[in-house]
Amino acid sequence: FLYFPETHGITFRIQISVKELLDTDILLKLLFHLPVNYPSTPPDISVNSDQLTRAQCMDVKDKLLEQAKKHLSEPMVHDLILWIQQNLKYVIKQSATVCNEKTTLSKGTSAEDGIWMLLLHLDHMRAKAKYVKIVEKWASDLRLTGRLMFMGKIILILLQGDRSNIKEYLILQKTSKVDVDSSGKKCKEKMISVLCETKVQSQHKRFQTFEVKEYSTLDELQKEFETAGLTTLFSEFVPPLLK
Repeated sequence: FLYFPETHGITFRIQISVKELLDTDILLKLLFHLPVNYPSTPPDISVNSDQLTRAQCMDVKDKLLEQAKKHLSEPMVHDLILWIQQNLKYVIKQSATVCNEKTTLSKGTSAEDGIWMLLLHLDHMRAKAKYVKIVEKWASDLRLTGRLMFMGKIILILLQGDRSNIKEYLILQKTSKVDVDSSGKKCKEKMISVLCETKVQSQHKRFQTFEVKEYSTLDELQKEFETAGLTTLFSEFVPPLLK
């Protein structure tokens, strides 16, 4: 696993393969954020898996948080990983049996969460090719769509997807070594601005893919936003970047 020490705690990204029912391998992508006062406070946990539904991932997360509360004041990440390896099939089985009861509830929840949109501004990319590959990989892993946009010195990242995945992307963007400094050493992104984080509205067009695009003029960039029904977003946040 990787860990990124931060003043606000530590973030672990861990991938584990678990033998599930019918001997199918389930690949779980777990993210643990340990707050500064861990283990007196339980970690924040994020769960993703291509083989599980979003509801099942939420059930796994809820069960892990229940277990975490039993281990307060003692290191628990290792125990939580062992627990989910041994109990995943039971969590999924239980999740399936209550699925029908939760259908109306989950519809309400998903409607409330909906699809969210994030607009980020980056000051620069020194190691551009590597940086772009990292952003593409994160977008793919978290099933986010949108654009990485270059226009002159302006660099924008526009993302759409589940709110939890948008938030996980932000954690990765702020805690991973994605670029190099002036001396060529790997460094974290310190000059990033969150211009907008909002729920996707009915007038907004959904991006089907994540693409890296370069624009030679501001008009071209503006047309990209207009095509996606994001004219207001463009006019509010992009022109001020040129000043």
